[in-house]
Amino acid sequence: MTTHGPVLPVWSCGGCGASWPCGTRRRELRAEFVDARVSLALYMGAQLVRASADLHWVPGGVLHRRFLGWLR
Repeated sequence: MTTHGPVLPVWSCGGCGASWPCGTRRRELRAEFVDARVSLALYMGAQLVRASADLHWVPGGVLHRRFLGWLR
């Protein structure tokens, strides 16, 4: 169980205070979904949709990079 989960509605990391997903959580997610990259992309896409409702003032491109851009 990670301590690097999102703190809602601000979407900061509960473990380190950085924007979620923080670097640590990204590494954890990559390891967790090592053989399921499409599933990871779908999961993060769902988180992007949830976050966009809470962070409606953040430009869409910024949220896209934050939630999906690191998956490449």
